[in-house]
Amino acid sequence: MTKVRHILGISGGKDSAALSIYLKQKYPQLKIEYYNSDTGCELAETEVLIDRLSAYLGSIKRLRAAEGSPEPTPFEHFLKAMGGFLPSPQQRWCTKKMKLAEFERYAGEDYAVSYVGIRGDEDRDGYISSKPNIQAVFPFRKNIWSLDVINKVLSNDNIKQIETYYDELSPERLKDEVMEVVRKPITKQFYYSKKLNALLDIDVKLFNHVVFKFLQSTDYPVGKLTEEEFPLLDNDDVLVKEDIFRLLRESGVGVPAYYEEIPFEVDGKTGTYCRSRSGCYFCFFQQRIEWVWLLEQHPDLYEKAMTFEKDGYTWIQGETLADLAKPERVRQIKLDIIKRQEQARENQQGTTLVDILGDEMMCANCFI
Repeated sequence: MTKVRHILGISGGKDSAALSIYLKQKYPQLKIEYYNSDTGCELAETEVLIDRLSAYLGSIKRLRAAEGSPEPTPFEHFLKAMGGFLPSPQQRWCTKKMKLAEFERYAGEDYAVSYVGIRGDEDRDGYISSKPNIQAVFPFRKNIWSLDVINKVLSNDNIKQIETYYDELSPERLKDEVMEVVRKPITKQFYYSKKLNALLDIDVKLFNHVVFKFLQSTDYPVGKLTEEEFPLLDNDDVLVKEDIFRLLRESGVGVPAYYEEIPFEVDGKTGTYCRSRSGCYFCFFQQRIEWVWLLEQHPDLYEKAMTFEKDGYTWIQGETLADLAKPERVRQIKLDIIKRQEQARENQQGTTLVDILGDEMMCANCFI
């Protein structure tokens, strides 16, 4: 029998932490390997969460790039190799070199299923490895399968094959309805996501079992498993942000401390700030109010981030951290977020940074 490893990356963020708890609670029979890619540049609050999770899960393997380097952190090792060129949304060499490469080295040539914590209320695709022996699965979503798998399953070239599986697996009460969708080819009007959603709306578990049958005809890792070894086929849970925080609290692991709202006052007005996601303390996906949080809550780390800005390379396009730290600039940034929080309150929406900023900007590979 072919060995398939089950692997889950712990980033130090809420979603990967909650996913590890969820899978351990719901599928204790899965022998999951938990790992963390240590960049040497995480917040102390992140390290606390990882330590708590390690105690809850049993163990977390620590991966660290550039071991043996004379530089104090993996980031500084690769920054030197890059000639001081800072990573950015356009050039995300940090996650590629410090996280993705280390994960793929850890998986090696083994067949591996990588569980990724993208929630059911997020509209984005996650990490898909370029290595054919690694397959990403997304347990929190209605569609647990990656885009490459969906594109193959729903390809017009495979309609007959998928039709055969549905004919075999569908209960009689659904057969006419589901066959009408299956036989309908992909067109500009009936595109992949539309066909996918139509099939999921009919029956999620049925769709999962059909995809599994298809994967058994391929070299994908999930196709090497038995149905008993991959119990997510019968899972139709969809978890959203509120579920994530609930899982963290009820497990006793707790919510990462950087999500805790800290009040501030400007010109007689009150607002709150925190951090909206995990990641390195200097993450370029941070919003300006998060940089202000870092400036005031971790001034030593803010100063360190400033030292990396040189030769025209800055963390924020068009603004240096030295300029952002000026009192009048900090005041304006705080007033801006107060205004957004007041508008959210008027619209009866959440006012935390997690609610306002959401996950609109991030690198998916950071969170594997």
